[in-house]
Amino acid sequence: MEYEIIGDNLQMVVVKLSSGDTVYGEAGSMIYMSDNMQMNAQAKGGFLKGIKRKIAGESFFMTNFTPNGDGFVAFAGNIPGKIKAIELKGNEFLAQKDAFLCAQSGVDLDIAFTKKLGAGFFGGEGFILEKLSGNGTVFIHACGDFVEMNLSPGEVVKVDTGSVVGFDNTVDYDITLAGNVKSMLFGGEGIFLTTLKGPGHVILQSMTVANLAAALRPFMISRTSGRSSSSFSIGGLLGD
Repeated sequence: MEYEIIGDNLQMVVVKLSSGDTVYGEAGSMIYMSDNMQMNAQAKGGFLKGIKRKIAGESFFMTNFTPNGDGFVAFAGNIPGKIKAIELKGNEFLAQKDAFLCAQSGVDLDIAFTKKLGAGFFGGEGFILEKLSGNGTVFIHACGDFVEMNLSPGEVVKVDTGSVVGFDNTVDYDITLAGNVKSMLFGGEGIFLTTLKGPGHVILQSMTVANLAAALRPFMISRTSGRSSSSFSIGGLLGD
């Protein structure tokens, strides 16, 4: 299998397959494909795995793509952001909910629960993470740009809650207070920060979906008294 990630902040991945190769993807993530590509929707892993995917925010059914000969298929996420290829060789990678985009057939998509109660309540990702394992290439996507780090054993990085895209299963995931009472109340960074302790690879995102929605909210159509106003705040920016 060959692939190419194209675009800048609205990326897609084009996967080139040989006869007999198969990739599977999140329902609705396919953008275009070659004429000889065969699609087959199935509850990959059975009913229980399908239910787990629904809990993690993915679809119950996954779509398999297999070409009759050589072919190609392109996938894209549903938010502005980046796509990252993760190479698995029997290891495990944990990712935020909804991060999965597509993968080779040898990759297993499951869910994992955070090991610590505090991290589940306050860590920004909730109790459920996506667990990617097996052998092959898996593509994940998230909002904003990506920052990647390789943490040494015992090395700790503190991250804004919700800004963690994924990490190796060797990385310890927890939460900590964001400084003293004054900084927690008035610093604008919230009460808690996520802590990631090495060793292992970590991927962070520069923008979260929640922050993106909050930034766009002032420019959305407002509704008052049951009537829809078609005037956007952008008009105010133009001096109307």
